[in-house]
Amino acid sequence: MKFNTKTIHGGQKPDPSTGAVMPPVYQTSTFVQSSPGVHQGYEYSRAANPTRTALEDALASIENGAKGLAFSSGLAATDCVLKLLKPNDEVIAMDDLYGGTYRMFSKIYSELGIKFHFVDMNDLDKLKSLFNENTKLVWLETPTNPLMKIADIAAVAKIAKENNALFAVDNTFATPYHQNPLDLGADVVMHSATKYLGGHSDVIAGALVTKTEELGEKLHFAQFATGATLGPNDSYLVLRGIKTLHLRMQRHSENGQKVAEYLENHPKVKRVYYAGLENHPNHDIAKKQMHNGFGGMVSFTFESGKKEDSIKFLENVKVFTLAESLGGVESLANHPALMTHASVPEDKRKELGITDDLIRLSVGVEDAEDLLKDLENAFNA
Repeated sequence: MKFNTKTIHGGQKPDPSTGAVMPPVYQTSTFVQSSPGVHQGYEYSRAANPTRTALEDALASIENGAKGLAFSSGLAATDCVLKLLKPNDEVIAMDDLYGGTYRMFSKIYSELGIKFHFVDMNDLDKLKSLFNENTKLVWLETPTNPLMKIADIAAVAKIAKENNALFAVDNTFATPYHQNPLDLGADVVMHSATKYLGGHSDVIAGALVTKTEELGEKLHFAQFATGATLGPNDSYLVLRGIKTLHLRMQRHSENGQKVAEYLENHPKVKRVYYAGLENHPNHDIAKKQMHNGFGGMVSFTFESGKKEDSIKFLENVKVFTLAESLGGVESLANHPALMTHASVPEDKRKELGITDDLIRLSVGVEDAEDLLKDLENAFNA
């Protein structure tokens, strides 16, 4: 089954009790048992709920995985993976990460005796040098948030496997429409389903998809035991979003490319971060492992390098909305240093290149001409 068909039919079947084409919202906490321990596959909604099961089956299908799990947020999904670790274990993570992920790693789990190494995974020799007998997990974003770094998933997977480490990839920015990490050697894929999978800025959700059923069961136990599950209404919204994922991502990517090319040629712009541009340092890797385009996330800095220019720009966009998050049908604009990555220490931000004039755009599915006109008006305000 091709991807565009999977988004609609993958892992799905009509409701067995009514024949409903769309799975109903099973708004129930518990299920009847005919005898103690004897039931029809469902007993308590923290363990499983039919609406959530429909979503999880769809997630597994579109990521070519064995098992999908739906969580109350993307961070809850990330947290579930880290629950596989114990004190003195070590994690190697991409240096450019979503601010919430960095905060969890550095402020929560590092305090529990887990050691984190942050490295640009394009430097494979440096990556190899960080492994030791305590290394249990490699955590990668590609493209990264907010600098759109690209890492070679297959190359990192090979190194992780040689060192018997679990390999997890945050695929939120690319989505399975553009990239399939499990096919490239990853063990588990994470999504903030709040973003492109949901697609309409109306739900908070997270997802994991595993390569093997065994790993999926381990993660499901951790999820069940600690309770970070997604409710039936939110499960329904994400499932509905997935059914148009291919259509939306095609337009996000087309518009993202046009916005990146416009910014690349603008006299007030110093640098554009977008893997679809030929001058992106990892453009060749992106072409190798991404398909159907390069997504709708674009970041850029100002020729002036002034924070006040970026703030003035953000205060004057009209079609783009100044707001947290990304991946909805509407275009959003964000100031990482003051918003999504404010929890990253200033010296760390500067080291990475998250400057005070950096702007991150989530390019939506509006008419591209209106988006470009809005950006030009904001530059000239």
